[in-house]
Amino acid sequence: MSQPNDPFNPAMQQFAQLGQAMAQQFFTFLGSQQGQHPLGGAPIQIGTPEPAKLTALQQEFLQQQTLLWNAMLARGKPGSEAAASFAVQAEPGDRRFSAPEWKQSPIFDYIHQSYLLNARYLKELVEIAPVEDDKAKNRLRFLARQYLDAVAPSNFAATNPEFIKLAVETKGQSITDGINNLIKDFEKGRISMTDDTAFEVGRNLATTEGAVVYENELIQLIQYAPLGKTVAKRPLVIVPPCINKFYILDLQAENSFVRYAVEQGNTVFLVSWRNVKAEQGRLGWNDYLEMGPLDALRVVREITGEDKVNALGFCVGGTILSSALAVLAARGEDWVASLTLLTTLLDFSDTGEIGLLIDEHSCAMRDATIGKGGLLTGRELSSTFSALRANDLIWNYVAGNYLKGQKPQAFDLLYWNSDSTNLAGPFAAWYMRNLYLDNSLHIPGKLEMCGVKVDLGKVKMPNYLLAAREDHIVPWQTAYLSTRVLGGDSRFVLGASGHIAGVINPASKNKRSYWVNDDSKSDAEAWLAASEEKKGSWWSDWSAWLKQHADGDCPARAKLGGGRYKQIEPAPGRYVKEKA
Repeated sequence: MSQPNDPFNPAMQQFAQLGQAMAQQFFTFLGSQQGQHPLGGAPIQIGTPEPAKLTALQQEFLQQQTLLWNAMLARGKPGSEAAASFAVQAEPGDRRFSAPEWKQSPIFDYIHQSYLLNARYLKELVEIAPVEDDKAKNRLRFLARQYLDAVAPSNFAATNPEFIKLAVETKGQSITDGINNLIKDFEKGRISMTDDTAFEVGRNLATTEGAVVYENELIQLIQYAPLGKTVAKRPLVIVPPCINKFYILDLQAENSFVRYAVEQGNTVFLVSWRNVKAEQGRLGWNDYLEMGPLDALRVVREITGEDKVNALGFCVGGTILSSALAVLAARGEDWVASLTLLTTLLDFSDTGEIGLLIDEHSCAMRDATIGKGGLLTGRELSSTFSALRANDLIWNYVAGNYLKGQKPQAFDLLYWNSDSTNLAGPFAAWYMRNLYLDNSLHIPGKLEMCGVKVDLGKVKMPNYLLAAREDHIVPWQTAYLSTRVLGGDSRFVLGASGHIAGVINPASKNKRSYWVNDDSKSDAEAWLAASEEKKGSWWSDWSAWLKQHADGDCPARAKLGGGRYKQIEPAPGRYVKEKA
């Protein structure tokens, strides 16, 4: 620590003043950002931190900055090894400052470590800031992270040594390339995450052989061609999320869940949601149920002649499918023998960071603007989901594409992530209010859908529930609550990784792991503590479970479609190719 007669003591005083000014400016920023997110949000009342806590935090900040300053001054001086050993480490998984250029220069070494200290200080400020409830605190944490991610020195030319080195080595060509990349992305209206020219839906994505055998205003129904001489008697109907395009389940042959399901001897049908335009902007939740899974299940039963089918829903597709099955139960219909839900919410008591962006204020805004008609655009949805992982899905590409002039690599998953879809406004507004805000779906009889009161407890078929351990969209502990909501026997399986990678984990690659435990009567953490970890993909476990509900085998059907349902066009169909 500097002494009063230290020539650098004025710098320490500046650090103290900086900490005070930073705190004031930070809270001013947080206040100005209320309601600015695409999904809205009511203002948060931020109180004044307790003086003793604030003073202690500022003193710690001053001490840490002093140690860092002295470490920089001592760097390379004989006998100063102890002082020079002080270093501020990035959080695990933060790769922004991992390049050697950040440490080779004392200036940039100090810049990035000082940023990390500042970020730590501001995060701790949020923790001591008085707010009305836990949700408000979590919203402050979210806004603080958005701010800190945006002001990182890696995002700016003058403070990014990688940019400077590359510009010198290329004699400025990297700067020119970066400007050209920026102009092209302005024309696209989004940040490029992958080489868009490397992929085309129907050419090297969504290539599993099949045909569209039914369509209405909202969906096309695809039937896939069998790959063997015999198949399970009961067909499998897949309902993917309408928020994204279905081909996340059919990327390329080596990582296609659809192809795997066909290879396992299933007659697979899949709902391809339309990328809705203004003329579909009137459609609501009931329309999505009736024209989505209810139409699909009816048509599949007619084509195959089977009274019952097996059904699978992914993310919000699983929520829609489960709601449709509750409608069928209320109508006295029994069309489904088994239900698979992948990373799906039925009880919305804890929805992670997405839930922080949805409150009465934002729902009222949506009700007023698009609740009676209009669109929640794909661009808005994409920006929302990207903000949840801003360093990975925004600032990483700002630095790479625009500062370094690099072209992103070809990656099928990121191509799909950029292929955004619109939602009909009444559907989106109803979904956010009744499920995310009010959490009404899991309460028997509270919601009316398609003219009947629904009760998920009457959805009594056996169910296979997959969650992902690092899922930031569907927290696995909340997905586990579906074992309490549905009426049938549950097999809960926890996969490794996140919302997408946890699902798209091909069995052939034998990567990652999953956890199983037949006893789902305990709470989520107790279930995990008693679970058994198995190496490889959950796909194999699911396939073995599904075979129990196949109702035997039958010869594979020679033709796709049947009866009045003719082949309309080859898979993947035209709906999935429509751009937002």
